[in-house]
Amino acid sequence: MKQSNLILTCIAGAMMLFSIQINAQLKTPEGSQRAQTMQRVGITNITIDYGRPSVNEREIWGKLVPYGFTNLGFGTATAAPWRAGANSNSTIEFTHDVKVEGKDIKAGTYGLHIAVKEDGGATVIFSNNSTSWGSYFYEEKEDALRVDVKTKEAPHTETLTFLFPEVDANSTIAALRWGKKEIPFKIEVDVKNIVISGIKNDLRNSAGFTQTNWDNAANYAFNAGELDQALEWVNASIEGNFFSKETFANLSLKSQILAKQGKTDDAMMLVDKAAKLGTARQVFRLGTGLIGQGQKDKALVVLKDNVKNNNGAWPSNYGLAKAYSATGDYKNAIKAITTSLGKAPERFKGRLNGDLEKLKKGEDIN
Repeated sequence: MKQSNLILTCIAGAMMLFSIQINAQLKTPEGSQRAQTMQRVGITNITIDYGRPSVNEREIWGKLVPYGFTNLGFGTATAAPWRAGANSNSTIEFTHDVKVEGKDIKAGTYGLHIAVKEDGGATVIFSNNSTSWGSYFYEEKEDALRVDVKTKEAPHTETLTFLFPEVDANSTIAALRWGKKEIPFKIEVDVKNIVISGIKNDLRNSAGFTQTNWDNAANYAFNAGELDQALEWVNASIEGNFFSKETFANLSLKSQILAKQGKTDDAMMLVDKAAKLGTARQVFRLGTGLIGQGQKDKALVVLKDNVKNNNGAWPSNYGLAKAYSATGDYKNAIKAITTSLGKAPERFKGRLNGDLEKLKKGEDIN
């Protein structure tokens, strides 16, 4: 009985040791260090994860990296592209749907491969398989997207690098640089629709219980040119919900929306209501905004009242100077800005003095 227990103990110990040997992996540096680079466009993150081999005086293009598709002699792929890096799959992740070189691709993580052409072009491949090792098991049927791009000659890059050399409000260029070659591809993001869709969803959860979130949503839609959506959201801030109330922020924003829609009379009525709720600085911005809309006479009325209602605070007098200047009354503009100079903090006096000199020359300060 004791001998039997001893045998079972030895077997269990051997199995445990075997399991430990299989599962325990030492952490040591990879020959080609792993890297990540990320670029945000709007609220969309684009992340590339890849291994970074070095040139090490080797001939890269057409030799170390074969042109086109090739049989690597291992795995199941008989026509494999380059893995666009070293070791395991290079991957690219999009947190929202995007376009690559004008073609649609869904949000998600993709294996990133490249077939480099001898004539100077390249095919960039986005595979639904992002977990394989390199491209040894690449299968064309798993492609999510292929795009053809032109490569560029570039200054020598010793260690393979992905980067985003160009970015604007709605797009970026992702590029691989290695040796003396650059392989760029353009990624476009429908920022406005992604953000508005996200806001609609957010306002259905806890964010929708806070009035300022409706104001912020309306502001975004207004600045994005979505006036009907902006009006819907600002109206929810003003009335109809448990948190709704009239504030300077929502009334002044609604006035701007209505003005853009050509409903000038309704817009000016809201200007009057907003002005009664604003601070000297807020009404200054409201009045100067009216000047920008071409409502110079209305701006003069609003900014005169701002002086009266705020005991001649310096921003109100500065706003009045701008209103007089907009109507061509430089004499009264000089009086108002001189009064403002006497009360303004030191850090603002340089700007005010500069505007005063313009007014003395008969130049508009708006």
